[in-house]
Amino acid sequence: MKKTSSPVMEIDASCLTWEGQQFQGKAAIVEKLSSLPFQKIAHSITAQDHQPTPDSCILSMVVGQLKADDDPIMGFHQMFLLKNINDAWVCTNDMFRLALHNFG
Repeated sequence: MKKTSSPVMEIDASCLTWEGQQFQGKAAIVEKLSSLPFQKIAHSITAQDHQPTPDSCILSMVVGQLKADDDPIMGFHQMFLLKNINDAWVCTNDMFRLALHNFG
């Protein structure tokens, strides 16, 4: 008999890395995303790559630009892992970085 994971357990184990800060579990992730300071955001995706994993997940990488409120356009990179749990795709891991460079 195959043991299945509970969606609630998977969501509570989910991880977000946002600009180097780590957040784990649904409550911490929702709190972080809700606290972001912008009111509106627009994304332009310039490249995306997706791979199946040996454990039937999907690994995705997205590169693009975003514009938040009246800020200048900024590049970003995002990588995430989707897992199918009870016929629903759940994001179990997400890593996000702005493509900012300081060459000075």
